[in-house]
Amino acid sequence: MSTLHTVNKSPFERNALCTCFGHITAGDAVLMIEDGVIGARKGATTAAMVQAALQKGKVYALSSDLAARGIKPADVIDGIQLVDYGGFVDLVTQHGRTVSWL
Repeated sequence: MSTLHTVNKSPFERNALCTCFGHITAGDAVLMIEDGVIGARKGATTAAMVQAALQKGKVYALSSDLAARGIKPADVIDGIQLVDYGGFVDLVTQHGRTVSWL
């Protein structure tokens, strides 16, 4: 059963993103939401960690949360897929369970 992992805290505030990436397995997906999208920015200290996670599973970021924080799509790490709220719902329904990392 695959898992959708959601991370809503900035990687500079908490270690939820790092911990989450340590628990993903093949078929899992990670969705960065709210302040978690800060970890999706190119050049961030989290970039290498995100690149490694992309080798294990899919990584998404909520586009409206990126926009709310002034992060343009061109500033997002290559390989991260942007989704809207409908895409968020689709991810929930595509995975057997959802885990929120706080």
